[in-house]
Amino acid sequence: MTMITSITRGGETYTPEFVTAINQKTCIGCGRCFKVCPRDVFDLVERDDSMELDDDDYGDDDDYGDDDGFSDDVAMVMSLKNELDCIGCGSCARICPKKCFTHEAQEQQ
Repeated sequence: MTMITSITRGGETYTPEFVTAINQKTCIGCGRCFKVCPRDVFDLVERDDSMELDDDDYGDDDDYGDDDGFSDDVAMVMSLKNELDCIGCGSCARICPKKCFTHEAQEQQ
C-alpha cells in the first residue's frame, strides 16, 4: 500500500506523521500539546496509580518553568482522546519538553 501524502501550499509533496502514542511515564501533564493541537486530539486525565513515574521526571522543573502537572492532590497526564483526528502536523512533539510522543506515517486505506 501507499503512504498518506499531502501537498504544501507551494506544491511540494510530504508525508505527514500522525501521533500514535504518548509515553505517560515521562509526561508531566504540562498541557502544552493540548494547547497547540488544532484538532482536539488530547485530553488531560488523572495519572493512574499503576503508572510508575521515572524518578527523574517527578516534580522536575522543565525548561519553561510551567506547572509540571503534579500537585499534592492529583497528578495529571496527557492521553489520546481522538487520535484518528490527528492531521500529522507534529506541533505536539515540537512543544513537548519531555519528548513523550511517538509519530508514524500511515498507509492509505
